[in-house]
Amino acid sequence: MTEPVRPQPAATADPLDSTLPGRLTLLARERPEGVGLREKTLGIWREFPWREYLERVRAAAASLWALGVRPGDHVAILSDNRTEWLFADLGAQSVGARAVGIYQTNPPDDVAYVLRHSGSTLVFCEDQEQVDKVIEVAADTPSVRRVVVFDPRGTSDYDDPRLMDWERFLEAGTDDEAWFAVRLAALDPDEPSMVVYTSGTTGDPKGALLAPAAVLAAARALTPTLGLSADDTVLSYLPLCHVAEKIFTFFIPLTVGATVHFGESIETVQSDLREVSPTLFLGVPRIWEKMHAMVTLKMRDASWPQRRLFDWASTTGRAIAERRLARCPRPLDGALWRLGDLLVFRALQERLGMRRCHLPITGAAPISKELLLWFHGLGIRIAEAYGMTECGGASHVNPPEAVRLGTVGPPFGCLDVRLEDDGEVLMRGPLVFPGYLHDEAASAEAVDAEGWLHTGDLGAIDADGYLSIIGRKKEILITAGGKNLSPEKIENAMKGSPFVKEAVAIGDARPFVAALIQIEPDAVGDWAARRKLPYTSFEDLSSKEEVRALIEGELRLANEGLARVEQVRAFRLLVKELHQDDGELTATQKVRRREVARLYDPLIESMYRKEARS
Repeated sequence: MTEPVRPQPAATADPLDSTLPGRLTLLARERPEGVGLREKTLGIWREFPWREYLERVRAAAASLWALGVRPGDHVAILSDNRTEWLFADLGAQSVGARAVGIYQTNPPDDVAYVLRHSGSTLVFCEDQEQVDKVIEVAADTPSVRRVVVFDPRGTSDYDDPRLMDWERFLEAGTDDEAWFAVRLAALDPDEPSMVVYTSGTTGDPKGALLAPAAVLAAARALTPTLGLSADDTVLSYLPLCHVAEKIFTFFIPLTVGATVHFGESIETVQSDLREVSPTLFLGVPRIWEKMHAMVTLKMRDASWPQRRLFDWASTTGRAIAERRLARCPRPLDGALWRLGDLLVFRALQERLGMRRCHLPITGAAPISKELLLWFHGLGIRIAEAYGMTECGGASHVNPPEAVRLGTVGPPFGCLDVRLEDDGEVLMRGPLVFPGYLHDEAASAEAVDAEGWLHTGDLGAIDADGYLSIIGRKKEILITAGGKNLSPEKIENAMKGSPFVKEAVAIGDARPFVAALIQIEPDAVGDWAARRKLPYTSFEDLSSKEEVRALIEGELRLANEGLARVEQVRAFRLLVKELHQDDGELTATQKVRRREVARLYDPLIESMYRKEARS
């Protein structure tokens, strides 16, 4: 059994810093006119100083209290990212209630599950679409007494007595600073104030309980490692139901005083990135894959001189990055890099919104090492991080000046980390959660009697404590020949192509690895249009023999980077996009492997029957 890695504990926080609303109060006192939030509406950015940020939270807290919300109650938020989410969330925490996020992409049945399981008494909804879901499941969610809508357009003729708009909600309470101070003083930093529902890839989502003391300890541990400060800027765009976005929208900004930006919508993320140019940015692998695809495809359409210049700069930049990461630079590397930056990198980074970003991070899912190296070669030095909802969302991160590609870095936050005999990563320390809401059996399975959190991930730890994640313990493919393979590694190799949006590796108890592949419709559609290849729909495009030949060529390239036993020998193109409503994806857009395998069993079997005949 591998010995635990023991990082140094973080400095003890001042008691005034022990809750998220408490941190907001401190920032409002220290820098009342400093900008805490910026939100873009109809093309115009509006600023919220820390003072006003606190006033909005205090008003929300007073209204929640006036409407009967008490300590221990659950308050749900069904919305996209916006400032009102923060006001409602922190307002609920201020009165001792627990904030419960619900993905706004969830269908009504999934919304009902979270409301019913949590016993939420009040739910905030973004707009008419989300209100309709809550009204549809009213009979199944009797605990919900109030429904507050941020954007009431289209709901004025609704006769549900529980419904009120945000402005009327704020009028329910009386703003009282002394009362608010008493409520904050009554908060227990070790008492859970948030419920984060896991993605539910293998069953119903579980509600992980998070306490403010733990999440703030994690944020404080991150601060010196990553060089975070009040000068940092963040773009909030990933779902706030997910713990990863909570880290970058709540935990870090309220720890260091960074400014959080909210764009107009998820569709405007790329333009918002260019406009905000954040200094700190979390991108899930899909975001980085889309950036890579966008650049790759645009370069294919560029003029011959532009392509040659980009090829030289990216190839040279990659070689310099490899030497820098290996700590063996050459004398001319600095001059060559400055030339590449002048001719290519600067403009490209500005177009991607990454020019000012001193800390681009990837997490929440596995990512290809090749893709990371490609970005490093362009001067976008992405660092991998790792964590689970059950440990406050973060436990490991690569230090910016000591990144090791293929690892998620060393642990932080006074965590003990060790490997079980079978290679499972175990963690113990103050960041580990107290359990799941209303599920003692699952809680006991997650955290053993000695306090070790069983992550379910297989990993390896090097001599310096850097952790490498091999894959999910339950998802490792064991071929008929007895080889243990990581499906994530194989899938990431395939998704390195700009033409592949999703890939599902198949191979458990099979003689070889096969795959179900979903094309990237925009990229493949553009490819088809340039070849004057007509099509009418996603299904029609995916069924074209020319498209199959395109993906077959991309698969050959992907296989070159895989060991022989990992190489994909057969594939099928999906003629529909995987979707959450069909049970194929989770709310976080992770593939439900078992469900996909069940739904597409005939297609999977056809790959092996054909191979057996050939």
